[in-house]
Amino acid sequence: MKRFFIFITCFSLVAIGGCEKADTFVVRGVVAGATGQILYLERTEVTSTVTALDSIKLKADGKFAFKRERTEYPEFYRLRLNKQRIHFSIDSTETVTFIADANNFATSYTIEGSDNGKSIKEIALAQLDAEQVINKIRNANKIIPDTTYEECFLNAIKHYKEIALKYIFGAPATPTAYFALLQQIDGKLIFDLYDRTDSKAYGAVATSYNLYYPESPKAQQLKQLALLSQQVTRGERKSQLDISQAKEIYYIDIELPDIIDKKIKLSDVADNKAVLVNFTFYQQEWSSRFNMQLYEAYKKHNAEGFEIYQISLDNDAHFWKNVAVNLPWITVRDPNTIYSSIAATYNVTQLPSLFLINKKGNRMIRLDSIDTLDEEIKSAL
Repeated sequence: MKRFFIFITCFSLVAIGGCEKADTFVVRGVVAGATGQILYLERTEVTSTVTALDSIKLKADGKFAFKRERTEYPEFYRLRLNKQRIHFSIDSTETVTFIADANNFATSYTIEGSDNGKSIKEIALAQLDAEQVINKIRNANKIIPDTTYEECFLNAIKHYKEIALKYIFGAPATPTAYFALLQQIDGKLIFDLYDRTDSKAYGAVATSYNLYYPESPKAQQLKQLALLSQQVTRGERKSQLDISQAKEIYYIDIELPDIIDKKIKLSDVADNKAVLVNFTFYQQEWSSRFNMQLYEAYKKHNAEGFEIYQISLDNDAHFWKNVAVNLPWITVRDPNTIYSSIAATYNVTQLPSLFLINKKGNRMIRLDSIDTLDEEIKSAL
């Protein structure tokens, strides 16, 4: 009789959510008006890549439930219905419940069981508002003055930052702060790595993550971002980041395939060398002339310890390989092309873009013009 009672108890629990193990989390809910559509559960990674975890074809009642093993550190997930996405985080063995409608899936949903999920919704909506304002003025039928465009753009960004900064400085160790800090518009970070004010935001979240989740990949990513930002903007002030005893990299590391698909790490190339990191397009008219200018600098300084790490964002891999095979320096390509998360992390806003790492690896500068390259290489060496 006692065994029968235990079975019934567990069966009842299954009916309302299952006899979950202590090391799992549950995402469940209802999506109205989505009969026959596929709902996906995905995890978003540090590198901005997305991993599909599970999916379900929704029935007329719209109910869904996903169960996954929890991870060691807070992670980010999203529910995707067609092109609409709901972002949330998981940092424990929680059960998170969503109620949504297919027509406004990404904007008008409710969430229970996750305070971070509620605040992430606020951040996601603020980012969407800023993006829509910017797109509206870009796509306006009438021509507007540059000053008007710039004012509207800056106001949209300012409004987003006012909301984001509440979490970044109010609760910097939370997934919401991380999410708010790394939001993008047009593939570029809203919080500018090269802005002195924004640099403080990177430092705040990086310091907190380094304290609470020191082994997390996100903590390592934030540390590199903060060090890069502070190195560029520091001037007279010292970094406030808690730096470990290990040798630090004062730039964001990159690992991409060359023309024979061998992955080349920037940190390996920059070992005791001054390295020019160049984001470029090979299929542009200016590319040949630009590469000739790079060749002059390379020929002059390569024997002194100067190297070039050139990153192609071309769509046509075959074209890139045909050109790259003739170049004497290191050439790699990001298969994500113009949607490159690496370019976004470096806040690349135009091509070509140039970044110079000094020989000690403890300083990186952004070059506004190739005309100053020779002088800057001498300093970097």
